[in-house]
Amino acid sequence: MPSIEIRKKEGETAANLLFRFGKKVRQSGVLVEVRKRQFHRRPINRRKRRLSAQYRERKKAEYVRLKKLGLSQ
Repeated sequence: MPSIEIRKKEGETAANLLFRFGKKVRQSGVLVEVRKRQFHRRPINRRKRRLSAQYRERKKAEYVRLKKLGLSQ
């Protein structure tokens, strides 16, 4: 990621400096990149994904079975 550097101009207000900094950040695309990386998860292999799906299906079927019997909470 590129570093962003803003120097204060003579007689420039802090609010204007912040505005210029924010504008530079938006133009650089840093925020877009950070948001993309924020929730990145490592890819799970096919076998693990399949086993997880089978487990969820078994649990769902068991829940439905117990509900029919009136034993679910």
